[in-house]
Amino acid sequence: MLRSFLLATLLASPLAATAQPLVPVEVTEWKPVYGRIEAKDRLPARARIGGTLVELTVTEGDLVEAGQPLGRIVDDKLNFQLAAVQAQIEALNAQLSNAETELQRGEDLLKRGVTTAQRLDALRTQVDVVKGQIDAQTAQARVLQQQQAEGTVTAPVAGRVLSVPQAAGAVVMPGEAVATIGGGGFFLRIAVPERHAAHLEQGAAITIETPAGESQGTLARIYPLIENGRVVADVEVAGLPDSFVDARVVVRLPVGKRMALLVPADAIATRSGLDFVTVKTAEGTEDRTVVPGQHHRIDGTEMIEILSGLHEGDEIGAAE
Repeated sequence: MLRSFLLATLLASPLAATAQPLVPVEVTEWKPVYGRIEAKDRLPARARIGGTLVELTVTEGDLVEAGQPLGRIVDDKLNFQLAAVQAQIEALNAQLSNAETELQRGEDLLKRGVTTAQRLDALRTQVDVVKGQIDAQTAQARVLQQQQAEGTVTAPVAGRVLSVPQAAGAVVMPGEAVATIGGGGFFLRIAVPERHAAHLEQGAAITIETPAGESQGTLARIYPLIENGRVVADVEVAGLPDSFVDARVVVRLPVGKRMALLVPADAIATRSGLDFVTVKTAEGTEDRTVVPGQHHRIDGTEMIEILSGLHEGDEIGAAE
């Protein structure tokens, strides 16, 4: 409590007007690692039938919607099979027409007592058999039509096309990938040395360095399986660019806490290549040579860690 109060007083008071005692402050130890931009869902758009890829409408980098057609596969054998089934249906329809005529004639003859009920039952059975055959061939035609419709390759998820391993005119087999789609949002995946695993906390704030500047993220998931001496974790970042998937960016992870002596950045004066801090002593003020370390931002004030040259309790004055 006393250290926090002294640090708050140091940050709030004008350095030019007064001297402040130096107290150790707890700072976060950050470790820079590389993270890769990855898609949460990486799904292949697969061919459902075999045949020739006659049409391909996307290329790498395109944005697609779920269910959007990406290409079309044609199997010529399906056209021939469908034509054969339709011809059989036409032949069966002719047989059905003849069987129904025979049945009608048999019913008329039975009314006049010329034929028997057994003959009429046989005629009815013949009509039912032909109708069943027509239904079976109609179902087979629907199967072939569905197979033709499945020649259209669609996007399994909305996102960006990551790879297109096929080209128009290629022969593809059922289940073969025509394109790979990355969707469901993008995140950073990092691999941290296992000695830092105990310091990682889910939900911790993460600093990301991008070409556009620094941004903040959240450590969303830590995977329990250690691979090759490294802990794998996912970092969620709002507005993460997805132009280049698997691109590497620098991520700074909090891996521990330690005590450090901090002074405001404007308390350090550089002369002749050396850094000095003004310290108040019993005899007055003196300039001490210091070795500065990392920069820290506390409550909006730029603070610099002093590695050597100062001690706890030193009263820091304004730099001249």
